Amino acid sequence: MAGADSPTAEIVSHIGMGSLAGKSSLEVEELPLVKPQPIGKKISSVVITAQNRFVGPGSEKILRSIFHSIRIALLSNKLNLLLPCGPSAILVDKLTNNHGWVFFLSLIGIIPLAERLGWATEQLAFFTGPTVGGLLNATFGNATEMIISMLALKNGMIRVVQQSLLGSILSNLLLVLGCALFGGGIVHFRREQVFNKPSAAMNSGLLLMAVMGLLFPAVLHYTRTELHFGKSELALSRFSSCIMLVAYGAYIFFQLTSQNNLYTSINEEESPTVGKSDDEEVPDISKWESISWLFILTCFISVLSQYLVNAIEGASVAMNIPVAFISVILLPIVGNAAEHAGAVMFAVKDKLDISLGVAIGSSTQIAMFLIPFTVVVGWIMGLPMDLNFKLFETATLMMTVLVVAFMLQEGTSNYFKGLMLLLCYLIVAASFFVHIDSESVQDNPDDHP
Repeated sequence: MAGADSPTAEIVSHIGMGSLAGKSSLEVEELPLVKPQPIGKKISSVVITAQNRFVGPGSEKILRSIFHSIRIALLSNKLNLLLPCGPSAILVDKLTNNHGWVFFLSLIGIIPLAERLGWATEQLAFFTGPTVGGLLNATFGNATEMIISMLALKNGMIRVVQQSLLGSILSNLLLVLGCALFGGGIVHFRREQVFNKPSAAMNSGLLLMAVMGLLFPAVLHYTRTELHFGKSELALSRFSSCIMLVAYGAYIFFQLTSQNNLYTSINEEESPTVGKSDDEEVPDISKWESISWLFILTCFISVLSQYLVNAIEGASVAMNIPVAFISVILLPIVGNAAEHAGAVMFAVKDKLDISLGVAIGSSTQIAMFLIPFTVVVGWIMGLPMDLNFKLFETATLMMTVLVVAFMLQEGTSNYFKGLMLLLCYLIVAASFFVHIDSESVQDNPDDHP
């Protein structure tokens, strides 16, 4: 207890005398000496203080942030209702030998994972700017295709790798871009949408360069004009792959250093002051949460893709569907789920340049980076992975690139152009439904390590 002559006592006495100066003796007698407070409230405040001493406000904030991130990632999209299909595929594979169901369940289970991977990439793009964000979107949008290709290559399934990568290009150019142009044209029915014509022309040129890289090994093979039969074709493929990787690296450098990049909308270039709109989007999660989800989702897709690749041939026999149709049509539709939804959404919002950046940028990355990258990886692994995608597949790719290049040469879009691309994709799908490889080019994984 402090003494009566202490400074604190003097201050209290002055305050008390000042507050009682204007009151009568009766009123002074009725004033309570201590302010009443419930005992429960006192005890609870002591308990809360003790808890906060051990937990701390920082721990509470971290836990709240984690729960908020999980809620946004897993409960904010209706496609997440398909997430149980992934564990079901693993369970069916362990308990039964039904490759058809394993393939179907793992295929359905990858769809929400691919969509969430695209969502996490978009969240990260808020912190990196439009150019790097667009490149990240194209890169992680193709993460599913890359994982499936690497696993199939490891199993010696070279034709599955070739056809799935080819199918990803066809799906992006015809199905994804077609839906985007058709959806945007329907919403903006009374006028034509415009996009950045030079950027579209640059991507069309890169795609034609990729067609050249795939065409010459196939022509060399089918004309029987190889200098060393069976070796020149593989050597040309590996040399062309290195050239294509250099070209893609130069393209990335150009995009990062150029003033006008592919992922800037032409409408924003014309009116930069109108860039801040009322419906400007903000990120749902932080930068490090986005990076964490990218890592987690990539791991889950890798695990599920292993079951998917192992069940392809068994599913082909069980469902009586050619492996070519599964590789070219079914697998890319799953891998392009994120691009498909994003491209259509941006086209409806009249941001057609971003839609083209997603669809054509993804196709360019597969053609100029992922395909030659698998050739180099196969070279390192001692596998004869080459750029000879066979005559039927190469002709399909060449016609697709030419059709898309002609559709985009005017720099305008409408719903009819989108409808044309969708109808072209139906023709391609029907063609691969009746197409099978000859026995001489079919995969035999047992022959490879």
